[in-house]
Amino acid sequence: MIEPLNADALIDAAIAEVNLDDFGGDSYREGLDVLVKDYNAGLAKGWMNQTGRDMTARDCVHYLTRRLLVEDYHKQHPELAKGKIEKPVFVMGTTRTGTTLLSNLLATDPARRSPLSWEIDEPVPPAAAGMTKTDPRALAALKQHEEILKIAPGVAKMYRGSPIYPNECVFFMAHDFKTLMIESKGRLPEYREFIFNCDMTSAYAYHRRFLQVLQQHNGGVWNLKMPSHTLFLDYLMQEYPDARLVWTHRDPYTAVGSFCSLIRFALSMSTDEPPLDWIAENCVWQATEHLYRAMDFREKYGWARVIDVQYADMMNDPMATVEKLCADLGDTFTSEAQAGLQAWVDDNPQNKFGRHEYKLAEFGLSVDKLKPVFERYLSRFDVEPEGI
Repeated sequence: MIEPLNADALIDAAIAEVNLDDFGGDSYREGLDVLVKDYNAGLAKGWMNQTGRDMTARDCVHYLTRRLLVEDYHKQHPELAKGKIEKPVFVMGTTRTGTTLLSNLLATDPARRSPLSWEIDEPVPPAAAGMTKTDPRALAALKQHEEILKIAPGVAKMYRGSPIYPNECVFFMAHDFKTLMIESKGRLPEYREFIFNCDMTSAYAYHRRFLQVLQQHNGGVWNLKMPSHTLFLDYLMQEYPDARLVWTHRDPYTAVGSFCSLIRFALSMSTDEPPLDWIAENCVWQATEHLYRAMDFREKYGWARVIDVQYADMMNDPMATVEKLCADLGDTFTSEAQAGLQAWVDDNPQNKFGRHEYKLAEFGLSVDKLKPVFERYLSRFDVEPEGI
């Protein structure tokens, strides 16, 4: 029998690992308790295996230790709390619609500041000035990443990442245990219900505190990315009233097929047999929530409050697409930004690591079945069909 998770034991393990015990409040506890309860219910039903259980336990301790370190760093440097975050750019959209690509393209602008993968994992102490990509921790993470790609090259087909590329806000909002990413650790219907309906105020407040640490020596206009920001726009705007919102658009049939494939891969590490019926139902439902919550927000606050970017445009002409986006954002597309973007595009041709193959039919889905689901979205947005 697999030993169930225990929230108190996870907290104790985190405290012992870093010899700190101030989490800056207990807002994280609600989500942690929901996760532990739901995960243990899944274990009892045989939905998750030992590997998945151990990975989830390690991840939880990681989130807790990083929160402890971030809070301790704030105590050591109280001036950080006064650090301004002005007019941050938030890239969002349904999962698998090019949010990663757009975030990477924007990050090539030296005037923008992105939370890089390695520093999300190791935020304390923040990188010295000018060393976000050359910090010893970054170099060590790059070496480890190269080894992972040798062992599992298929990972890069699904997600274009690197320790020195920007990464999603999900990975530090997890420190408050309010992030959709946690839901992908297994078949977790209760946590899904929680994350789609909880109060996200504390998660976005912590989001700011995390960025204040990272920007201590390396500032700039924040370039942030998380597809599920579309779910929580009222909370985002409450914390960042001057935020600039960018929504990526892609053929929803293709996006859902890719999303299903990604979650199948994620669950293959935590369960002996990924539940394709659950994956299909869950991914379609989540995709529609992403779309229609964002549309509801725009109907309430005005369609001009969000800038739209088409995936097809990014693929066909990334330079022109980013230049137009910069104009829409009210930013200057400098020669340095152009040179950085071109260098990144040259180094990252499409399918550099192979093509990510997937079909809706693998999950019991079809365009005909999904047409009614996406009718409202497609009647408003003219996205280029990809013919999955």
